[in-house]
Amino acid sequence: MPQVRSVFISDVHLGTRACQAERLLEFLKEYPADYLFMVGDIVDFWSMSRGIVWTAAQNTVVQKILRRARHGEKVFLIPGNHDEALRDYDDTEFGDIRVVREYVHETLLGRRLLLIHGDAFDQVTRYHRWLAVAGDVGYNLLVRLNRWLSWGRRRLGIAGYWSLAGYAKRRIKTALNFIFDFEDSVLHHARERGLDGVVCGHIHWAAIREVDGMTYINCGDWVDSCTAIVEHLDGRLELVAWGERASLPRLAHPEESLA
Repeated sequence: MPQVRSVFISDVHLGTRACQAERLLEFLKEYPADYLFMVGDIVDFWSMSRGIVWTAAQNTVVQKILRRARHGEKVFLIPGNHDEALRDYDDTEFGDIRVVREYVHETLLGRRLLLIHGDAFDQVTRYHRWLAVAGDVGYNLLVRLNRWLSWGRRRLGIAGYWSLAGYAKRRIKTALNFIFDFEDSVLHHARERGLDGVVCGHIHWAAIREVDGMTYINCGDWVDSCTAIVEHLDGRLELVAWGERASLPRLAHPEESLA
């Protein structure tokens, strides 16, 4: 019996130091589903071109997803900009995982949602790739620094999760303006196609909100905030912040998890 009807994840960035595969495994174990939608940047070919970090936990993530597909869960992969090479395999199946450039998912309550990664609506990614790569390197540095910060906070007995990358986004006006412009653009595209909303990723900023009758959903990421979207068996959509729930049984030194 599935725990939920649908699970939506994005921006896992397998192959990098920042990927929090252990937490993703905990989340996937908790939420068996009828549908698993992976909404882009699941494997980070950009970062892997500079150096590959592939841990045992990341390998287990791939194995678990393949197993879910073999056991009847409908698994879809919508490639993003970091795994854009997979877009050449549109409407192809690998190990019972279907690769599609986009997908329209109808929720239990009858709302038709466009599933896309969202990089097509990011002007920097489309027209200034060098700047996007530089921004990616800077973001990964913030995430790595956050590992040290979180370790220090736990050592001091400070409860709760605090994101350095998230703080930077909130404080930098241009970043916030980019996020809001991105949301407007993807919703406008879905509205023009006669759909009820969009599920995307790309900007690492999880959200569920209603905007002028349209549903905007962003899955977030599994390098910093550890967030996902689930559709419950009654049709209710929920943003799950696993980063706030995950237990930390020991005070591991941050370099242990980055090796």
